[in-house]
Amino acid sequence: MTDNDKTTAMDADARREAVEVQEVTSGRRADVIVIGGGIGGLSTAVNLTRAGLTVKLYERQADFGEVGAGMQIASNCTRILDDMGLLEEAKSLGVLPERMVMRDALDARPLLTLDLGRVEERYGHPYMVIHRSDLHGIFLRAALRAGVELHGGTKCVGYDNTAVGARVTFADGTFDEADVVIAADGMHSVARKLLVSDEPVNSAYVAYRGAVPIAQARANDIDERAVQVYVGPGCHFVQYGLRGGEMFNQVAVFESPKALRGEEDWGTPDELDAAFAATCEPVQKGLPLMWRDRWWRMFDRNPILNWVTGRIALLGDAAHPPLQYMAQGAIMAIEDGWVLAEHVKRSRDADGALDWEAVLAAYNAVRPEHCRRILTTGRVWGRLWHLRDPERLQRNAVFDSIDPHYWAFTDWVWGPTALFPADEPAMFRPIPLAPTSV
Repeated sequence: MTDNDKTTAMDADARREAVEVQEVTSGRRADVIVIGGGIGGLSTAVNLTRAGLTVKLYERQADFGEVGAGMQIASNCTRILDDMGLLEEAKSLGVLPERMVMRDALDARPLLTLDLGRVEERYGHPYMVIHRSDLHGIFLRAALRAGVELHGGTKCVGYDNTAVGARVTFADGTFDEADVVIAADGMHSVARKLLVSDEPVNSAYVAYRGAVPIAQARANDIDERAVQVYVGPGCHFVQYGLRGGEMFNQVAVFESPKALRGEEDWGTPDELDAAFAATCEPVQKGLPLMWRDRWWRMFDRNPILNWVTGRIALLGDAAHPPLQYMAQGAIMAIEDGWVLAEHVKRSRDADGALDWEAVLAAYNAVRPEHCRRILTTGRVWGRLWHLRDPERLQRNAVFDSIDPHYWAFTDWVWGPTALFPADEPAMFRPIPLAPTSV
């Protein structure tokens, strides 16, 4: 199986919401074209339509669906879902866990425990876990209700600015134009090349996933009401319930020795087994439930602080593909589109005319810096999770001393999404590792 196959393959559970959308072509020029029918592209199209714009969305796949398993969405995302009128639907499909527990992957002892009920009290909205395809389906149905013009099976190969907006060119030689084009075309964005010449950064880590009926996991004495994260030397393991508690999701992440040696065939099941060989019993019980016929190599890109060129703007992974440690990848994309739409609402004159230069400038002033913080902190957080002795013991000692409700670590992420740079809260101060005699 090639790497591309691994990232596009799916089974019935992983893509339950795959929907073939009958193309409706209005023949009219839209206010906005969105390229990419993933979570970021669809949610942006919905928010821009709610702001009074006409939107066309083009997706390269013939049908609309999501690959993957579970995802965590913190209160900065559920707040936006609430604003969009979609939170109750999300709650009906997801799980509101009661607590988050970080444990040492070698001895299973708890390092940090967070009462997620107190998270909702502080930020006004819940912490949720949900299947990626379920969240994608929520936005797809919302787009259909809102009248977003959806086009599947249309691959964008070029972007250009024009005298009155922007143009996209498709693989079949056709093109379309709008006042603004939003490039939500993913990690390997064609539009990003207009702004920067860079390549994805290989972390040498790989993720295995597995979502199974909850009955298959209960024999392992799981905690169905918790998000559990086991952090270990060069690896970590995540567990939580999905789909109203009907399914159980697991993620196993580890550093690949083959990748570090520059070998092409890396992240294979034998490396998975070796990486977790010394881990505790709960992790050992969970590993047999992982999908072993596919894996996801973990790449990000270095942050860039300009996402706009003329009337073309990057959004989501096209602008800021992260490593997964902050659990903010899809959330950042949803925030991007919500912020853009909020500035659309604020940038109309008395006659209703829209100042797109002001909209894009406001978007570009606030979102790149916030996402830079997420990307760089995610890299640091990943290193912290995967420390080996003696640094692992030093980390555990520091975690033992932290009040789990010391909100500085989450306020800058889980609080209200900033619309202006002045609204962005200060980041936390890192706590240095101290020598330990343990």
